[in-house]
Amino acid sequence: MRAVVVPQPGDAEVLTVADVPEPQPGPGEVRIRVIAAGLNGADLSQRRGFYPPPPGAPEWPGLEASGVIDAVGPDVEPGRWSEGDLVCALLPGGGYAEYVTVDAGLVLPVPPGVDPVEAAGLPEVAATVWSNVFDLGALAPGETLLVHGGSSGIGSMAIQLAHALGSPVIATAGSPEKAAFCRGLGADAAVDYRTDDFVAAVRAFTDGRGTDVVLDIVGGAYIARDLDALATGGRIMSIAVRDRTPAAVDMGLLMSKRARLQGTTMRARPLAERVGIVAAVREHVWPLLASGDVRPVIDSVFPLADAAQAHRRMESSAHLGKILLRVS
Repeated sequence: MRAVVVPQPGDAEVLTVADVPEPQPGPGEVRIRVIAAGLNGADLSQRRGFYPPPPGAPEWPGLEASGVIDAVGPDVEPGRWSEGDLVCALLPGGGYAEYVTVDAGLVLPVPPGVDPVEAAGLPEVAATVWSNVFDLGALAPGETLLVHGGSSGIGSMAIQLAHALGSPVIATAGSPEKAAFCRGLGADAAVDYRTDDFVAAVRAFTDGRGTDVVLDIVGGAYIARDLDALATGGRIMSIAVRDRTPAAVDMGLLMSKRARLQGTTMRARPLAERVGIVAAVREHVWPLLASGDVRPVIDSVFPLADAAQAHRRMESSAHLGKILLRVS
């Protein structure tokens, strides 16, 4: 089968379409004939050599995909999944390919009314936002969420989910156009971080109280500013590192605010945890997609052979929402 491989770490140009062995489903797994795969920041980190795949995962990138089940391995619960089912899945890797195998517990049906190609952009962002903002971050209705990178795939899902579940949202973005895009998704306030101070904006929006949860995709110097913007009892959820300088944390302020700073990744978690997250996403997020209260936000779709161009699009930060690779 065809897959996009990374022969050596480097810039987008290293991505190469190559023939690799077609996977066979093992115990508890299904095989998906891939329609489309979603791009994520972790794919860029893997390509650069900073985020190797976990043991047992394919060497090529791709943390989410949509497609059709074409084989069911042994020990999959009878009746759970069948050949021909239209699905999407959270993957430990390998989505940039014509076929992928995955544990049956990480598979989701394509929500009613959602295009199968666009569904490829749902599993990773939905699982990341639900687990960090609503599970570990414990955002409750009425509490305020600060989302960095609000126009990204993660950001666009976080804004919509928080808005749909009754929380005010403040988003940061890199231009007036992106800020307007965030407001269109349901953000109550949007800050152009290139020209405005998001800490001051949070304080103004909350009458000085601060935000209850921060979803941070930057790290570095942002962490200290997140803490400044945080309400007493607030939670900072750090899920990516774009600024690789060490973060300086005022421990006195952290303690006086009784705040929590937590870092997480998704694919390194034990399988049972990821299966539990996917089950929660199906219970809580999928009905909102079926009703139209939340929708996939797609920036662009590239052919599999143009994976390098898709990566360059993501690295440019010009995108609004998810970037996808069309496989079949």
